[in-house]
Amino acid sequence: MNKHLSALLCTVLVHFFFTGIASALPSSEMVSKLNAQVLRVQVKHNNGSNGLGSAVVIAKGQVVTNCHVVTDAHDVEVIVNGVAHVATEVKPDWHHDLCILTVSDLEAPVAKIGASKNLKYETPVFTIGYPDKTTEPVNTFGVVKGMFPMDDSVVIRATSPFRLGASGGGVFDDTGTLVGIITLKSRGDQAHYYYMPVEWVQALMAKPAQALGAKSEKPFWALSDQQRPYFMKVVQPYLSHDWKSLLTVSSAWVNAEPDTAESWFYLAMAEYETKAYDKAEAHFNKVLALNESHRQAVEYLNKINERTAGINASLNKLALLSD
Repeated sequence: MNKHLSALLCTVLVHFFFTGIASALPSSEMVSKLNAQVLRVQVKHNNGSNGLGSAVVIAKGQVVTNCHVVTDAHDVEVIVNGVAHVATEVKPDWHHDLCILTVSDLEAPVAKIGASKNLKYETPVFTIGYPDKTTEPVNTFGVVKGMFPMDDSVVIRATSPFRLGASGGGVFDDTGTLVGIITLKSRGDQAHYYYMPVEWVQALMAKPAQALGAKSEKPFWALSDQQRPYFMKVVQPYLSHDWKSLLTVSSAWVNAEPDTAESWFYLAMAEYETKAYDKAEAHFNKVLALNESHRQAVEYLNKINERTAGINASLNKLALLSD
């Protein structure tokens, strides 16, 4: 089958796929039930400042949040129905920005933990957190747009937005299963939103706890530009339309991670925008070979198909005029 026709048919299939998942958003009853599994965190730092965050109940007496919420804190409380419960210990994974707190007398429903690695692109997800100074949980909805392999799991990017204070909250799929932890977003109005995988949470549960206020380390996303993963390095060139820089970074990413669909996608997009259409077409097809549900790759292939059809039509018209 002609690959352009294949891309066009893929678009039709994607249309019906999205029509199906549009109705798969969780019910209000499910959201209400899951809201009880996500709690407000209040922190007093060693320098005297106060902080706020969110956390998810993952076991009896245990919640998970981001380490950046509790870094350099001597007093951490988790709020349940307006009542403060003191956190007594912490299990830190500083590099991945995940900290499990032991909380005294905690009575709250426990989240069912799923698998981040089993998510698919365009799968509906929703977040629960406590942004700003809200006293009630806030829900946002979106779809998965990126899955970036890292340390035996995947960092998730989705379109569900969040604000300061929601860090440490939960990301759930449409069955009500916890699949990620709200963690960070890129700068700017067109932010990319990232969530840490639950596989890292499960690995951390088996580690020993320690006293609060232990010396912390920087998470991977706060390291220098050169030390950050490639999926973070491509964001600013992409958002600022600096296609030459994106071409450089994505080329290095492909060399480092040739089996990652997103590395090929950003390379193909940079090639498309710099008018290297043949290379872009080949590499967008590479993306679909690695991830057949990559909607943006299909959209770009259709653009290339339309451009080629337009050129062929013009050539045919010139040929008729010259006869």
